Amino acid sequence: MNRTQLAHILRAAANVAGDGRILVIGSQAILATYPSDVLPETVTLSVEADIAFFDDAYNAKSDMVDGAIGEDSLFHQTFGYYGQGVSVSTATLPEGWEDRLVSFAPVDAEPAEGVCLDPVDLVVAKLVAGREKDLSFAADLLESGHVTATELRERTQLLRVVGGIQRRVLNSIDRLDR
Repeated sequence: MNRTQLAHILRAAANVAGDGRILVIGSQAILATYPSDVLPETVTLSVEADIAFFDDAYNAKSDMVDGAIGEDSLFHQTFGYYGQGVSVSTATLPEGWEDRLVSFAPVDAEPAEGVCLDPVDLVVAKLVAGREKDLSFAADLLESGHVTATELRERTQLLRVVGGIQRRVLNSIDRLDR
């Protein structure tokens, strides 16, 4: 995915949900900080952008997005990428993540005003999830220098999770940093 495609998803999601304040919570949030041409190709291979609405207590807006521009929708079939509506609580994020959000509001995203997870918060959330694809994503961003192990360790200390999860994330960072 690239920035133009992400902007298209945000524009479509804002029109479907009637709400332009959208959080990009999945891997493609990295595109707010870095254009796809400076990232490892593997980081931008996803055809899905996980998006959430701040004002969506019952996930009604996320559900509308899934139906209109989600996986296997006409939007997906037409453009080859899609928006996955999720809840803000989908990811386990370090304390203070809201203060580190990165704006993503290019003209071609209007009426959406997207905000994306900061790269370090994004990678920590991926390490909490711990799926193979998340570990690969983290490894690629570490190897390319887009995040550092020191930043990840510091941010992991801000997780409000049981100790075992925090230790698992720190162990993952250690393994990836070798």
